[in-house]
Amino acid sequence: MKKRKTSWSKKPFPTVDIIIEVDREDGRPGIVLIERKNPPFGWALPGGFVDYGESLEDAAVREAREETSLDIEHLEQLHTYSDPHRDPRFHTITTVYMAIAKGRPRAQDDAKNIGVFTLEDRPRPLAFDHEKILRDYLRKKQGGGSIV
Repeated sequence: MKKRKTSWSKKPFPTVDIIIEVDREDGRPGIVLIERKNPPFGWALPGGFVDYGESLEDAAVREAREETSLDIEHLEQLHTYSDPHRDPRFHTITTVYMAIAKGRPRAQDDAKNIGVFTLEDRPRPLAFDHEKILRDYLRKKQGGGSIV
């Protein structure tokens, strides 16, 4: 591990991302992805920055509601991702949650468009490191990991 000089004025930004499971219109299960309105453009998991004084869990619930209009339930942490290059704008550390929602998502806030996709028919490539996150999610699901 490389030792770096620490600057108290320059720190990573904490963020959250949420893998929201919801039934598609055809009745099959899917996950919600948003098309980003702001750079970096592309499809991504819903998520965003943690506000000062806010828990990670509260940030995940808020971001899900702000970007998808969905109220989520059964929130469970998947993993934290900290690669300094995961976001091309600056260093972020994201904690990813899995959740279940009912209803139809609507694009709001930073979302230009929204869709419910199976893992097979999702748009590719996804923004940030969201492909890696979904691979980890799939591994957990195939390993019998439950989010309920």
